Amino acid sequence: MESKDYLKDISEIKDLMNKSSRFISLSGLSGILAGVYALIGASIAYYIVTNSVRGYLILDGQIFAICMFILAMVALFSVVTAIILTTKKAKKNGEKIWDSSSKRLLVNFLIPLITGGIYILIILNQGRYGHTAALMLIFYGLALINASKYSLGDIKYLGLTEIALGLICAFLPSYGFWFWVAGFGIMHIVYGSWMHFKYDRNVIKTL
Repeated sequence: MESKDYLKDISEIKDLMNKSSRFISLSGLSGILAGVYALIGASIAYYIVTNSVRGYLILDGQIFAICMFILAMVALFSVVTAIILTTKKAKKNGEKIWDSSSKRLLVNFLIPLITGGIYILIILNQGRYGHTAALMLIFYGLALINASKYSLGDIKYLGLTEIALGLICAFLPSYGFWFWVAGFGIMHIVYGSWMHFKYDRNVIKTL
């Protein structure tokens, strides 16, 4: 009996240490909405490009600038939504939204993401944009895997999926738009739904 209690205490201590070193209040619903925003933005961009005079993008064209604005809005809405929903979940879990674990999560997520963003801007400035979608997927996947050490480990599976899509996209650059839609749109919805039913619903039931 004492042995069972001892093992139980060790398990509880391990869980507490794991929670203290990881930020576990990420919202699955925010992932779903990020995917929805990506699909809406992609649909608008696709309509604008296909109905333009050229029917394709050029770097110094007005259509390209509009598409970049749409991409920025998708990112902005996704970040704002994630902050709002994650803050609500953190309060329900009794967690602080800004502590050492969330800081480590953010730093490790941003390092690969910012590096990739700068690199993409460099090659765009050089007029080489054939692999833009592939690079976005790959660096985003690396950022997720790097951040998964300080959050829910399931994030790494989304990261691996994004990298795989990016590598395939590199072989098929003419389908970059559709790989981008699959990675940032569909996979976010699939992953967010999985995380919502795995974690968020359990939290709601225990409240």
